Amino acid sequence: MKIAVTSASGQLGAAIVLQLIKDIGKDQVIGIARTPAKASALGVEIRPGDYNNRPQLDEALKGVDAVLLVSGMDDPQKRIQQHRNVIDAAKLNGVQKIVYTSIIGDENKTAFSPVIKSNRNTEKDIRDSGMAWSIGRNGIYIEPDLEYLDNYIEAGEITNCAGTGKCAYTSREELARAYAQMLINDVHNSQTYNLVGEPISQDQLAEVINEVYQTELTYHPISVEEYEAERKQELGDFLGTIIAGIYEGIRNGANEVPSDFSKAAGTPHQSPKAMVESFKKQQNK
Repeated sequence: MKIAVTSASGQLGAAIVLQLIKDIGKDQVIGIARTPAKASALGVEIRPGDYNNRPQLDEALKGVDAVLLVSGMDDPQKRIQQHRNVIDAAKLNGVQKIVYTSIIGDENKTAFSPVIKSNRNTEKDIRDSGMAWSIGRNGIYIEPDLEYLDNYIEAGEITNCAGTGKCAYTSREELARAYAQMLINDVHNSQTYNLVGEPISQDQLAEVINEVYQTELTYHPISVEEYEAERKQELGDFLGTIIAGIYEGIRNGANEVPSDFSKAAGTPHQSPKAMVESFKKQQNK
């Protein structure tokens, strides 16, 4: 069974490739990347595949039995056609199964909603594709908070607009375990899973980080407007608006959802503390 993973040069795509190598062996795994050289260290066959280049995708998916479509990072409206290019190339090549990395969230109430809507559109395209399918709705990654830790330590606090809302964080490592099983096992066909962990507040996140890293962080809530202005100043208008929208969604309860992770992965999701400890261990290697 040949399984292809798109965006193999990205962090999630690479994590899924490495998990599949453990589960089924490197000879059964193909990585697809816009810039193949960036994925060469994975140790599997890497084929060029740009979401905007349909003929290239037609070649990339030849001889593939199942494909993992990692959601693109472009403008939400552009993503819909980009994802359709992968779906149509898969159908052309007789790919039997497609698995999609979607996301949880509110479709209507925040600046992040256009991203959610575009993902839901792709979910429908996949269900209507005629191929066997499985969809994961990812929780928010915990890694960006930990990668930003030096900034938190310098400020002495975590600051955002999530308020008392809870977020069911996950990690790329955990998601890779779930997606590998969703690709390999037909029991997951025609299923949509919330791939999330235990919901925690920002106060609880600070407590976990303090316990693992021996820091003394507190959580400082601010308004959505204030946080959006701050993020725009640091990250630019587009990304700043998106990040603020994610935390507004947490504030509104959109990220506190029931978890289907154990159904997908076959094992429980790591606790927030275990995810932070795992990240720290990887840092220290």
